[in-house]
Amino acid sequence: MLVRNNLLNYKDKYIFQDTDYFKMSLDSLLLSQFVTINLRDKKILDIATGNAPIPMLLTFRTKAHIYGVELNKEVYLLGRISISENEMKDQITLIHDDAKNLPDVFESDFFDVITCNPPYFKTKNIEFENNNDVKAMARHERTFELEDVFRISKYLLKNNGRLAMVHRTERIIEILEVMKKYGFELKKIRFVYPNVNKNSDLVLIECIKNGKPGLKMLPPLFVYKDKGVYSDEVEAMFGE
Repeated sequence: MLVRNNLLNYKDKYIFQDTDYFKMSLDSLLLSQFVTINLRDKKILDIATGNAPIPMLLTFRTKAHIYGVELNKEVYLLGRISISENEMKDQITLIHDDAKNLPDVFESDFFDVITCNPPYFKTKNIEFENNNDVKAMARHERTFELEDVFRISKYLLKNNGRLAMVHRTERIIEILEVMKKYGFELKKIRFVYPNVNKNSDLVLIECIKNGKPGLKMLPPLFVYKDKGVYSDEVEAMFGE
């Protein structure tokens, strides 16, 4: 069922979602706040954009033109509706395509920044996948794998361009290995914890294409301070 929800607490901004698919997640909010954005950035790409929460949230941080690519047509169309409703068409361009085709769409060294909230899980065992095909594609590496993120980003990013991603903490070693394979240098990392009593389940990373060594380890980010109560830091991310 199609629903229109407020885009966080931003006044008069909305996101269209389908109750049969994934709704906008906290992961997207965290990534949109974590990625480094500079005044000189002119072109940003969000890979696996879903219904475009990250491009929409980034409009509050930058004047750069933002592109989002999404393979699933139904989810892509939800993003189109939201962008039109919020009058963001002049700043956001959505592309309905497989992200692996982007090197045929754009020239090399085209983007200043790339963001990605990719499928988290490697398993292709149907017993562990959601029965809903849209949800399964969003969560599992059926059509888009971790290595694809770095391969595509290496081609599309300018030299010293930034790639920011949110992923599962349990895959951090693999992420770092693939990152090095494609010539990226880790520059910023932050571990996300459900609360002070839980292990980290998410990690935010930012790396630079052909960057020099030098890592900034940010303090841990706790999502909740009490049961059902967001931490002050996360609460502040929700907008006005």
